[in-house]
Amino acid sequence: MKHPERRRPRALLSAALGLGIAAALTAAVPATASPATTSAAVPTGTVSSAVAYAGSSEDARATKAFFDAVVKSVAEKRAANPGAQAVTVVYSASNAPSFRSQISSSTQIWNGSVSNVRLQEGGNPDFQYYEGNDPRGSYASTDGHGNGYIFLDYQQNQQYNSTRVTAHETGHVLGLPDHYSGPCSELMSGGGPGTSCQNANPDAAERARVDQLWANGLAAALAKVS
Repeated sequence: MKHPERRRPRALLSAALGLGIAAALTAAVPATASPATTSAAVPTGTVSSAVAYAGSSEDARATKAFFDAVVKSVAEKRAANPGAQAVTVVYSASNAPSFRSQISSSTQIWNGSVSNVRLQEGGNPDFQYYEGNDPRGSYASTDGHGNGYIFLDYQQNQQYNSTRVTAHETGHVLGLPDHYSGPCSELMSGGGPGTSCQNANPDAAERARVDQLWANGLAAALAKVS
């Protein structure tokens, strides 16, 4: 399927994150998003073969762009409300109603795994979830200027553990890059271990890295906006 609204000058194109599917860097709502979907379960349908994974050399830079954008958004809010105690990243799941259960589980997993940042659904979000059909599968995307989203693909979420997919994509928001060669015990190995992998939890190294990023990254961002 063509996505004409995704076309951008070559200089603005970058690798999207996620389960290794290339995507353009854009803050626009995905053309394949389906806000009208109301089913509480992932829509079912004919699944031919697992969506392929294709890592990119630009993934690390794209991950950092998304992380930096979210941190900047959070830092600006904290600068406006310096009395806030917790470092909270706010998200919206209103455009991914079919995945509310998986998003909630992913949020619980991350909030129970790290201490320097918390995820919370609410208004004025730092990022949003969307759902729909896309041949590239699920991915995270940002324009590097504080606007970003996570796209959850129906077919991919039928083939792989859906909570793992959601938690993996959310890991990009928190600053973690893909590591497809890793074992199933690594959340950011994504689809590398295959469709049989059911683990949806970050390992000790991933948890420590997120805490480190949100201690140091947020401090740097606060210094810039204060």
